[in-house]
Amino acid sequence: MSTTTTPTGKLTRLQKTRNFGICAHIDAGKTTTTERVLYYTGKSYKIGEVHDGTATMDHLQDEQDRGITIQSAATTCPWTRDGIEYTCNLIDTPGHVDFTMEVERSMRVLDGAVVVFDGKEGVEAQSETVWRQAERYGVPRICFINKMDKIGADFQFSFDSIGERLGAKAVPVQIPIGAGHEFEGLVDLLAMKAFYFTGDMGSVVEEKEIPDELKELAEQKREEMIEGACDVDDDLAELYLGGEEISNEQITAALRKGTLSKEIHPTFCGSALQNIGVQKLLDGVIDYLPNPTEVPETEGTDPDDAEKRLTRPHDENAPLSALVFKIVNDAHGDLTYVRIYSGKLTKGTRVLNSNNGKKEIVSRIFEMHSKDRLARDEALAGEIVAVVGLKNSYTGETLCDADDSIVLDRMDFPDPVISMSIEPATAGDKEKLSNALGTIRREDPSFQANYDEETGQTIIAGMGELHLDIITTKLTRDMKIGVNVGQPRVAYKECITGSAEARGIHKKQSGGRGQFGDCTINVSPITEEEAEEQELKWEDGVVFVDKIAGGAIPREFIPSVGVGCRNTAISGVLAGYPLLGVKVELTDGKYHDVDSSQIAFEMAGTLAFKEATKKAGLQLMEPLMKVVVTTPDEFFGNVTGDLNRRRAIIVGDEERGVVRIITAEAPLSEMFGYSNSLRGMSQGRASYAMEPLKYAAVPANVAKTILENQEG
Repeated sequence: MSTTTTPTGKLTRLQKTRNFGICAHIDAGKTTTTERVLYYTGKSYKIGEVHDGTATMDHLQDEQDRGITIQSAATTCPWTRDGIEYTCNLIDTPGHVDFTMEVERSMRVLDGAVVVFDGKEGVEAQSETVWRQAERYGVPRICFINKMDKIGADFQFSFDSIGERLGAKAVPVQIPIGAGHEFEGLVDLLAMKAFYFTGDMGSVVEEKEIPDELKELAEQKREEMIEGACDVDDDLAELYLGGEEISNEQITAALRKGTLSKEIHPTFCGSALQNIGVQKLLDGVIDYLPNPTEVPETEGTDPDDAEKRLTRPHDENAPLSALVFKIVNDAHGDLTYVRIYSGKLTKGTRVLNSNNGKKEIVSRIFEMHSKDRLARDEALAGEIVAVVGLKNSYTGETLCDADDSIVLDRMDFPDPVISMSIEPATAGDKEKLSNALGTIRREDPSFQANYDEETGQTIIAGMGELHLDIITTKLTRDMKIGVNVGQPRVAYKECITGSAEARGIHKKQSGGRGQFGDCTINVSPITEEEAEEQELKWEDGVVFVDKIAGGAIPREFIPSVGVGCRNTAISGVLAGYPLLGVKVELTDGKYHDVDSSQIAFEMAGTLAFKEATKKAGLQLMEPLMKVVVTTPDEFFGNVTGDLNRRRAIIVGDEERGVVRIITAEAPLSEMFGYSNSLRGMSQGRASYAMEPLKYAAVPANVAKTILENQEG
């Protein structure tokens, strides 16, 4: 437990606050765990079940129909620990990779996370993804090995997989009593007591002595826990090595210290579905995850000087700073979810959006409980609330005090990997469709919609087939818009394979003032990481470097050449796909005192860029997916043969009991409809997970077919 208190010895409001999320691979039991949290904290009077479509946090129609979480849902609930009531702001996140944006934005505003693992499967494909997201945002984590009642559940296997597959140091603080049908409780390694969960929905926690057959293992695991604590606390290590008595309070403090520094991850166990272990997990949230004062001060930049770094303390008396992290369209106006980092937000006040310089009025403030809301007059630092009244604020933007402004660091938005055409069914649906796509885009930054003037089609793009399927269902069922959709298409990209130089001359004379721009550029391949190392600005996949000497081109025209190059890269040169990873060096040029203009040099840049990239060699790139298939051994040959036919490269094969885990890298273009194919070849017994991995060159024969089809 944190020992920092007020001068009177009491914990402050912020020290009694926990902002945490529950995240995991799909079907590991996140929402089921969350439902138990709501029940045991008294936030809901009955437990909703995912398989019945009654889960409180899965309130969307699609979530209830499909039994998966699509949108992250927030709630606030109380939990009493050692006689002190804490406030828990909890976000339940999706597990399906198509909705990874929901996890991304949740991680950006959370102080800690509970990562849930399947007791039989251990670390799975999407477990690795959410773990990396938490790493990227510096979020401390504790682990919960769930589904210990599942046939084949193995605590030690799942525990070991955290170290083997995530490279993370898990530290046991509990061990299970039994497994599978015989799972009945857990041993707390700090208290060295057994705990059983009885009464109505496991609401009564009974403490008993450890069963004789587990005493030796419990002693062994307690030593493992103490050694893990000593690894992150030198003072505790000295006491331990000196043979001195170590108190449970000292062990807890060391485990907390290691969790906050992200060096270790206390690991719990249980079965949310069988109502075993969730209360002890909540105690762990209080004991080990940080309160808002224990995470680094919020960082951002000065709106007037992007190079100047600023910080904000986690203090309600500091100037206001808050981050918009989610927008939900509502019948009564957009609900804008914000995390308040400093200061206070009061109903009816005006705040500044420091990203666009516009003033916004916060007309109402709500504390959210999934889709239900509780009106508030104000919200303070450390809280997560939803507000109504914002007109010009979007995900990732900052709300702050107009007299003391800051732009908080934004979150990363993943690039779409799949697209398809969508058209209104009738003329009356045309305007409704345009407005609806704008609404969905505000809600979901991983979704894109663009109008293609050449074909007259609207192209929507997202993170996967399920993502776009959910969006089209939302348009037709929820928004009552008739649409016709085309076949899914892969979001290819282009790149150059070498270096080249070219000159672009734009010259036009038609009476009066003419147009004249002349530039010479060099193009070469570059990665975003290389650009960062060289401190060069990466913009829309292009790095533009000014190497003009002696005034060959006036300073005011040089940026225009870059604009021409970037615009051409966005629309593509080879096949109309975005061209990424190009370093453009402007080396020479000529100008005319009267006829030269910014537009002339922009056109010259366009001409030079097209010629230079063609000389350098253009290549089509396709998204590769990491595919992890879990199949009974008898279907192994069918599955691998099918993957090979889909141009997949099998990079791993692991036996786990009677099933095989196949890891492959496969082109997205070959994986459409894979779920139906896999179901058919395995009698419905195999499953798979798929996530974006990287872009790679399209084989020449495949690229030729793609280009021919496009021309046709």
